[in-house]
Parts: sequence; structure tokens; C-alpha cells
Amino acid sequence: MTEQHRPDQSAPALFTWEFAADPYPAYAWLREHAPVHRTRLPSGVEAWLVTRYADARQALADQRLSKNPAHHDEPAHAKGKTGIPGERKAELMTHLLNIDPPDHTRLRRLVSKAFTPRRVAEFAPRVQELTDHLIDRFAKTGSADLIHEFAFPLPIYAICDLLGVPREDQDDFRDWAGMMIRHGGGPRGGVARSVKKMRGYLAELIHKKREALPAAPTPGEDLISGLIRASDHGEHLTENEAAAMAFILLFAGFETTVNLIGNGTYALLTHPDQRARLQTSLARGERDLLETGVEELLRYDGPVELATWRFATEPLTVGGQDIAPGDPVLVVLAAADRDPERFADPDVLDLGRRDNQHLGYGHGIHYCLGAPLARLEGQTALATLLTRLPDLRLAADPAELRWRGGLIMRGLRTLPVEFTPTA
Repeated sequence: MTEQHRPDQSAPALFTWEFAADPYPAYAWLREHAPVHRTRLPSGVEAWLVTRYADARQALADQRLSKNPAHHDEPAHAKGKTGIPGERKAELMTHLLNIDPPDHTRLRRLVSKAFTPRRVAEFAPRVQELTDHLIDRFAKTGSADLIHEFAFPLPIYAICDLLGVPREDQDDFRDWAGMMIRHGGGPRGGVARSVKKMRGYLAELIHKKREALPAAPTPGEDLISGLIRASDHGEHLTENEAAAMAFILLFAGFETTVNLIGNGTYALLTHPDQRARLQTSLARGERDLLETGVEELLRYDGPVELATWRFATEPLTVGGQDIAPGDPVLVVLAAADRDPERFADPDVLDLGRRDNQHLGYGHGIHYCLGAPLARLEGQTALATLLTRLPDLRLAADPAELRWRGGLIMRGLRTLPVEFTPTA
């Protein structure tokens, strides 16, 4: 261990409940004093945390840092200490977050057409319909928990529609997904059981869709049908790969958006000047501030705190720190996106920020495939909330709000709000 990275008694405590409420002061300390910092995670696994923007961007694009857990020098993944609980037992490992080229290139190409700006634009009316429907449910009451009644169901139903999950089955998905984002707040083993149920359902759905698949694709064909069609036309997509792909698109595509909407709304409610600025812009029918604003909310307090696991395949150096083969590396997006070396006044929320190449969607070949859909959902949700419920306000002291536990994601457990009831 180099002199720079010896354990320091003044280093802040990480991964406590206090840290979860506001990790940014601790990350500022790490950026300055130990920018590539080895720590023991709550699971017992030791990993390197990369906290500076330049180092983070390098690490995210460095193909010597593999996504494949087979490169880990400990059997931690087999014990469920890294990755998604239950994914190995459910045979859901072969997805985009766990593989490298050339398999990653092949699988990403198959699904990328579902997330083109054009396809997402075609999906915009459905996202608006879902948004209005969910607000209709609580608009008359004058109060709501925006996480459970709005931010959580919106992306679940949207991604289910995109995948082709029948409407009558979508509430089951909502229940399984709810268990998956509790991060230890539910019954022991609940996440793994939900993953197993989802795996069984997806296998059955893929089988049914293959049996009923028309000879030629129809306009707006759902994503699971598209995956089946590709695998039946020489792309060599196995049933396990198809199920794993559908699973990870659901898993990666909903919790991130739950947190984008939840964290974003919370940031606006606690920054009344920025919220008023956005409402004025929306009232004029403008979109520019909404678009830059969602990017700024992603930078300021984004939905993904740490990028998913990477493992060194050979000796390498990041930020002056030597990393050994097999070592896990976690890029701290939340720290990198507040780096004063990259962003002016990084702790200030400025919805009009222009030079904003944040890392909220990652960087390199694993850049978030669903970024266009997440942007659409975030923009639609926030614009509609602020327009339909103009006097929306927090119904709790910010100090009383609790953030969900868990290593990768950053999101509120609840977000109680009040507003003038509307018809």
C-alpha cells in the first residue's frame, strides 16, 4: 500500500446510516486525501473506491477492469456478496452488467434498437398517460408518498410495456420489484426469492411469445419478441441470455428511474429558487430548462451512487494507486460528479448548468443503454408534477427522511408531500 493510501484515523466512516443520509462530505474528504481508497464493505468484501472525476472516467472505460465476476480473486460472488442477490442460482448471470466483449457487444447490439431516440419518442405518449393516471389517483387527496404512489410504479409499468409483459401480469412484477429494492428492509432471502419468481415468469413468457410470434415484425414490436426474433434468425441468443436480458433491463431500468424521480423531486422541494425557476419556464411552454435541469439533478444527487462491480484482470494503476489482478474496483459516481476539478461550484444545484458531462449514466462501452428512456420518464414526471400540483411541498422534516440501504443505488425510502387537492 502506498504512503498516500495508508489507513488514516481521520478518514470518515463510510456506509453508516448517517453516511447514507449525506455521503457528500465523506466523498469530498476521500477526493482530497485518498482518491483511490481501499475499504472493507459492509458485506466483508474489500474493494477500491475511485472518487475523482478524471480517474472515474478512466476506470469506467478501461477494459482491463472486467465486468465478469469470474475475475474476482475471491469466491465472494458465489456467496452472493457482489452482484444482484439470487442472480446466479436463477441462471440470470449472462446479462450486460456481468459480461465483456465480444458477448457484451453482441447482446447490446440486439437491444440497442429498442432504446433509440426515435423509439423512445414513440413511447412518450404512453409515459405521459401513465404519469397522469398515477397523479389522478392521489391528486384529490392533498397528500401522497411520492415514492410508493408515483416514482416507483411509473417506471415499472413503463418497462413492462416496453418488454411486452401483459397488463394483467404487471402488478406481479410490481410486487417482485418492490421486494428487490428494499435492500434488506424485507424478509430474509426475499430478494433472491423475487429474482427466482421473476426468472420463472420470464422463461414462461418467452416460451409463450415464441409460440405466438408472427412471421414478420409488427410496428412497435415489444422487446422480448424482438429478442426471440433475433435469436431465431441466427444471432445465437440462448433462452438463458434472453431471460437474463429481460431481467436486467427491468432491474436496471426501474430502480434508477425511481431514484431519479424521487431524488430529483426532493432536490427541487429543498431548493425553492430552482423549483420556481423551473415552474416559470414550464408555464411559458419552454423545454430547455427542463432538459438541462434533469441532467443537473442526475449530477447533483443522482440515482446511482456507485457504478456496478469491476474486477482488475491484470496489474494497473488508477489515480497513482497500484491495483492488483482480481481486486474489485467501485467507481463512485456521486463523488466524481461533485469534483471541483471538473464542475464549477459542484455543491450548488443549478438547473441551467451547461457544461455538464456528468457520469450519472456511466461512460464507455457500458454507458447506460436506457438513458433516453430515463430522460423521458424523468422529464415527464417532474414537469407534470410541478404543473399539476404547483404548490407541492414536503410533509416531513428533511432530517426525518430515510435513505434506502444498499451499496450501488441512492434513493429515498419515502417522500411524503402535501398540496392543494385538485379535481
